[in-house]
Amino acid sequence: MAETALIDVKEHNLLAALRGFFKTVLKQEEISAILVPRRLPVTPTVMPTLVTDPKHLDAADPLSPAFPINAAKIVSRLTRRESGGKVAAVMRPCEIRAFVELVKLKQGRTEDLVIIGLDCLGAFSNRDYFQWISEDADACTEKFCSVMLTGDSSGGSRELASACRVCEQPVPAGADITVGLFGVDTAGRIPVTAQSAAGEDLFAKLGLRVGEEPTARRKAIEKLVAERTAARDAMFEATRATVDNLEKLTGYLANCVNCYNCRVACPVCYCRECVFVTDVFDHEPSQYLRWAARKGAVKMPTDTVFYHITRLAHMSTACVGCGQCSNACPNDIPVMELFRTVAHRTQQAFDYRAGRSLDDKPPLAEFKEDEFQEVVGIEA
Repeated sequence: MAETALIDVKEHNLLAALRGFFKTVLKQEEISAILVPRRLPVTPTVMPTLVTDPKHLDAADPLSPAFPINAAKIVSRLTRRESGGKVAAVMRPCEIRAFVELVKLKQGRTEDLVIIGLDCLGAFSNRDYFQWISEDADACTEKFCSVMLTGDSSGGSRELASACRVCEQPVPAGADITVGLFGVDTAGRIPVTAQSAAGEDLFAKLGLRVGEEPTARRKAIEKLVAERTAARDAMFEATRATVDNLEKLTGYLANCVNCYNCRVACPVCYCRECVFVTDVFDHEPSQYLRWAARKGAVKMPTDTVFYHITRLAHMSTACVGCGQCSNACPNDIPVMELFRTVAHRTQQAFDYRAGRSLDDKPPLAEFKEDEFQEVVGIEA
C-alpha cells in the first residue's frame, strides 16, 4: 500500500515548501544530485538543472508554466550508462511517460534514478510564456498555480499550450514519489506519496509526517480528466476532418520548411542518424528540374509531407502527447494535433498506451501469432 505524508506550506508559500522538500531529498546520502526545473541566474527562463549544492534549489520552480524541453531527453543522457551516483529527477507526467518509452528502447536506465512526479498544472507555449513572465517570477508562478487550482483552465490571461489543454493524464503515474496538488489546500499541507520500492526506501529516510491524501483529490482529478478527455476527443474529430485526404494533408503541412525542429524536440525520437539528414534526400539539382518539368511547378523545399508521414509511421506508437513538436515549430503548424490524432488510433489498434508501464512491450517489438488476423486474412 502506498505511503503518504504531508508537507507543511508555511505563509501560503507553495514554492518555498517544494524547495525545502527538494533540499531534504538532496541531503540524503544516496542522492548525488537532483534534476529540477530551475530559473537561470540572468533570465526568467526555466530549464532542467542538475543540482548538487542545496543553495541552488532556492531558484527551483517546477510549477512554472514554462516547458522549453521535455526533460526525458536529459534524464536519458544522465542514465544511459552508470554515472557513479543516484539522481533524483523532478518530472512532469508526460516527461515520465516519455522516459518510460526511452527505457524500453534501451536509451535510459532506472537503476540509479528516483523520479519525483508532480501533478501537472500545464504550461504555456514558449512564445506566450515570455510575454507573460515578469521580473517577479515567483509571484507569477504562485498566481498561475492559484488560478489553475481553482479550476480555471485559461491560466489567467493566457491559454495553456494546446497539448496541455487536451492532456488527460495530468497525474504522474510511473513516479517513485508523487506530490499531489489537485483537490488539495496548497495553502496548508500537500501530500507526498511513495509509489514504488525505490520511492518507499527514500521516503522512509526523509522524516516526513505521516498523513492521508485529501478525499477531495480524487474527485478533482476525475473532473479534470473528464474535461480534458472531452476536449481531446473534439480535437481528434476536428483534426481528422482537416486531414482526411492527401490534398488536405498537404495544405495542413504547407508551411513546413524542413527545419526538423519537431524531430529534434520530440523526446522519443532517438535515432542517432535520421534518414532525412542523410544523402537519401540530398537530391541532385537535375532532379528538381525534372520534377518541375513533369508537373509544371514543384513546391520547395520538397519532401515535407513525406517527412511527416515517415515520422508518423515511426513514432505514433510511442507518442506521449507532450506537444514539444508544436512548441518547436517556427511556423506554428499544429503538429501535435496531427500526431496525437494518429497516435491515438495506432495505440488503440495495438491495445497499447505509450509510457503506461515498463512492462508493456512496444508494438512490433515481438511477434504475436494471433494479432490482426482480420487484416492478414487468417481464419480462426
